Amino acid sequence: MEPKTLLVIEDEVAILRFLRSSLEQSGWKVLEAKTGRIGLSLATDNKPDVILLDLGLPDMDGFAVLKALRQWSSVPVIIISARGQEYDKVRGLNIGADDYLTKPFGIPELTARLQVALRHAEHGAQDASPIYKHTGLKVDLATRRVWLRKNEIRLSPLQYGVLAVLVKHAGRVVLHGQLMKEAWGENRDVTPETIRIVVHQLRHKIEPDPVRPRSLKTEAGVGYILEASEGDS
Repeated sequence: MEPKTLLVIEDEVAILRFLRSSLEQSGWKVLEAKTGRIGLSLATDNKPDVILLDLGLPDMDGFAVLKALRQWSSVPVIIISARGQEYDKVRGLNIGADDYLTKPFGIPELTARLQVALRHAEHGAQDASPIYKHTGLKVDLATRRVWLRKNEIRLSPLQYGVLAVLVKHAGRVVLHGQLMKEAWGENRDVTPETIRIVVHQLRHKIEPDPVRPRSLKTEAGVGYILEASEGDS
């Protein structure tokens, strides 16, 4: 059998060495990233089977890495952190982590949790590509960058958040309530009119002709749909 790939996003060299030497003996292929951005890039290019994610990274908080990852990937993520407070554990699990392991930990416990994560992943849905393309529009969910006909365009965090949700569900209608929940969060006071305004702004940035949109379309009274990706062809 092909060895399973484990991506470790951790900046402490001693921990990286410890994990690599221990887990490679158990048959894992171990990839290392010492920053969040490198970790996201490796996750995009290598499609690991499981990710171990530290929270205290030098370039960005581990929670931000997890949020970015969950915009396009359902790969199992186990947080490994010295932060043992209940608040951090609950926050990590709510954002999308599959498990939370407090440092220091032993290899037997980690190996057991990795096996559980693999079993859960076998029953999950397969990830879509983090690259979306349609009629000149290109969205890279891994790097959070957007282009229209090879020209990079700038979106506000809210505009990008709405677009990312639509890309994640490309080819399917996203209901107003679903868009509110995924882009704004469950506890935010958002109305359909607020969504309409953001979609209007988006169309003026991502559509060659906002009046006759080719990518981002409205399902009257229901929600919005981003046309399915054309792939890499």
